[in-house]
Amino acid sequence: MPEILRMPEVAAGATEAILSAWNVPVGQAYSAGDLLVTIETDKAVVDVEAETDGVLLRLLAEAGATVEVGSPIAVTGAVGESADDDAIAALGVVGSSVEPEASDAALPETPAAVHVAASATVGAGDGERVFASPLARKIARDAGVDLSLLEGSGPGGRIRRRDVEAHLAGRPAAPATPAVAAAPKPAVVPATHAEYVDEPNSRLRNAIAARLTESKTTAPHFYVRGSARVDRLLALRKEINDGGDVKVSVNDLVVKAVAKAHTLVPSLNVIWTGDAIRHFSRVDVAIAVATESGLVTPVVRGVDRLSLGELAAATADLAARAKDKRLQQSELEGGTISVSNLGMFGTEDFAAIINPPQASILAVGAARQEPVVVDGALAVGTVMHVTLSVDHRPVDGAAAAEWMRAFVGLLEAPTRILV
Repeated sequence: MPEILRMPEVAAGATEAILSAWNVPVGQAYSAGDLLVTIETDKAVVDVEAETDGVLLRLLAEAGATVEVGSPIAVTGAVGESADDDAIAALGVVGSSVEPEASDAALPETPAAVHVAASATVGAGDGERVFASPLARKIARDAGVDLSLLEGSGPGGRIRRRDVEAHLAGRPAAPATPAVAAAPKPAVVPATHAEYVDEPNSRLRNAIAARLTESKTTAPHFYVRGSARVDRLLALRKEINDGGDVKVSVNDLVVKAVAKAHTLVPSLNVIWTGDAIRHFSRVDVAIAVATESGLVTPVVRGVDRLSLGELAAATADLAARAKDKRLQQSELEGGTISVSNLGMFGTEDFAAIINPPQASILAVGAARQEPVVVDGALAVGTVMHVTLSVDHRPVDGAAAAEWMRAFVGLLEAPTRILV
């Protein structure tokens, strides 16, 4: 018997996601474990595997559509089964939302034969219907674009996402309306200083804004700053990388030192749940990775149990997949602390905002030569400034200060990081 496939909740608390791609064409059989559909969340792309053998009988949402969690996206079944309207109605799904929203390539070429859902059309001013994909319709609605003014490039003149984006890029003037007996309005010349370009927020940018606003308004931040002389740390890195198969970065050594400090001061390896302070036995550390669409923080599991080489390989893999938007949602969840390193950009000192529900985040500045005092004499040393932002609900100031002392000590005596 046919079954309804619904949009899964691939991210905790998510209410909607983008159906990025169908990996199996309609009518083709698939096996359990095959990649059936790709879902895009705010921060990751998730491949959804088939749980059993079957056939994709009918699509109820097209690639590129934004779909609410739990909404029908397809009908699956066994070989030889059908998925007509009566069969779908028997499954308890009714309304235009179950009409097939085929991909642009699958639509007939003639306008008279175009068959799309009622929800995929927009009424034009002259009573005609404008055919548009759900994603094109959403982009147009958000940008205040009248779809009746656009010409679609899809089969049958169907308006697709790229048509709306091309219109937004060019912003052509709307067709002139018949002249009426009214005095012409004077031309308005915008002031030079008012010229600007609006860049629409991406889903990731909106998610970052919401999370950081939540963090600053709900988590009482306090800050602990430290300075470490890292000449020995840089020398250790050079020695490790001489002839090594895996290249270790300064950030890898910092992340390893963070995990070691968490084992020395376990009161920092916690999160605030609202009802309790949750303590962890394993140290999972999130690393901030800058991508074209925004900042993501994949989590390295069990950093305290990894060798330095294993850690370097894991961070390199996560960073590469983060930039290609190929992280799994599970890789973005968890951890008790994040490490944000802006030292490679030359930033000397900064404070970061905690990534909830984590209890802290370490901001790492550049390692720079500065005057230092050695045995009462002035010398030149390489110094790194760090700032620990801490959630005061689960962590007290004394514990954070103890952690900072342990962390700075590890950077200045780096062989202890490897023990």
